[in-house]
Amino acid sequence: MPEKTTGAATRDILSELKQRQVRFLLLQFTDLLGVNKAVEVPPSQFERALAGEVVFDGSALEGFARVEEADALLVPDLDTFRVFPWAAGAAGEQGDGEGGAVARLICDIRYPDGRPFEGCPRTALKRQIARAAELGFTMRVGCEAEFFLFEQNERGEPTTRTLDTGSYFDLVPVDRGERARRVIVAALEEMRLDAEASHHEVVRGQHEIDLRHADSLTTADNLATLRFVVRNIALRHGLVATFMPKPLYGANGSGMHTHQALFAKEGGGGGGRNAFHDAAGALQLSEVGRWYIGGLLRHALGYCAVTNPLVNSYKRLVPGFEAPVNVSWSTQNVSPLVRVPAQRGEATRCENRLPDPSANPYLALAVQLAAGLDGIQQRIDAGEPVNKNISRMSYRERRKYRIDELPRDLHEALDCLEKDAVIRGALGDHIYERFMEAKREEWQEYIGRVSEWEVERYLGQY
Repeated sequence: MPEKTTGAATRDILSELKQRQVRFLLLQFTDLLGVNKAVEVPPSQFERALAGEVVFDGSALEGFARVEEADALLVPDLDTFRVFPWAAGAAGEQGDGEGGAVARLICDIRYPDGRPFEGCPRTALKRQIARAAELGFTMRVGCEAEFFLFEQNERGEPTTRTLDTGSYFDLVPVDRGERARRVIVAALEEMRLDAEASHHEVVRGQHEIDLRHADSLTTADNLATLRFVVRNIALRHGLVATFMPKPLYGANGSGMHTHQALFAKEGGGGGGRNAFHDAAGALQLSEVGRWYIGGLLRHALGYCAVTNPLVNSYKRLVPGFEAPVNVSWSTQNVSPLVRVPAQRGEATRCENRLPDPSANPYLALAVQLAAGLDGIQQRIDAGEPVNKNISRMSYRERRKYRIDELPRDLHEALDCLEKDAVIRGALGDHIYERFMEAKREEWQEYIGRVSEWEVERYLGQY
């Protein structure tokens, strides 16, 4: 951003901070595991914060710096300035604004000398955006974020109970979950985050908010903001919001279906044309679109650990609950990993149904973009779409269509990531090594625990 533009933007933000009586400014960033973090500064530090002069200790955060390189700068993206539609104070307070407003800026992490920090997830996504630009493309993404709203117990602790009775797209008498979701959408609108639609999902207590398509960095920022807003407003309604992929046994889990397309720049710039559309092509899909899908399929096993990063993620990826378990693509049904919706022209896109909402949004989009770009560069053949019910196919039929199975657990997914040079390259050595270390440790902790199922199954029998 040119100096004059940056200076003007800084003055505008300082003016709005004063006009709206902002009491605290949150310098927000996302750690390696996708958890929102922030450093909070008072009005006396607003100018330093906007200038990117606030230092924090990154050594205590998961996947960031080592102790010997602890200091890091929070450099704000001024375009992400937003004021939250609630006052400062306890999460349960409705308040009258006497605590003052709270605003935020999303930040990149840099070394004290200004160099980009290679462990910053937002920077990792920016690297893939730059790679796409070198090839003449801009990625546009829209996401369907699913989550559960549960009741608290008498001590204010989270439970998996819900009093709502709705199911898929139900129009039911308004309950607490429905009220909370409407307040969430209104808050997102006030913060200029476009929610295309919201509705009740299949399971009691499950909801979905669809974010309008935008460039990939904006969408990742919006997803990080969505999670914070959802959890905050749920708490203000006496509820608990969770983006855990599979909180309930025997019920559908929560996904984060990711609609994506590349737009090719033309002549004088601007938005360009949809590079996935070809009116004369089979299914009106261009070769670029098919190659991109080929890349998503080829590297699905490699990026699965990033888009589905929890032990619990693989409880969602099982047959019978509308989540993908096989690596294939389709234009008609919703069971394959990648689906191409019916719209064509500028709306031509592919939908990756694999990711879940626990994923780090920056890393999840970075690895999908890297996979798709590799498909284009290597001209990877996606094959023909599989419009049959894969769950009813024999093993021989699945091999005929070259249909692989997704990893069955986090351990297997990490092994696949270890073997995929393209996805490892997209993460970079720093993020890859620390991600693997954290997730291997998570898996070891999980397999060392004795579950209720094991006690019920074996205690009296053996």
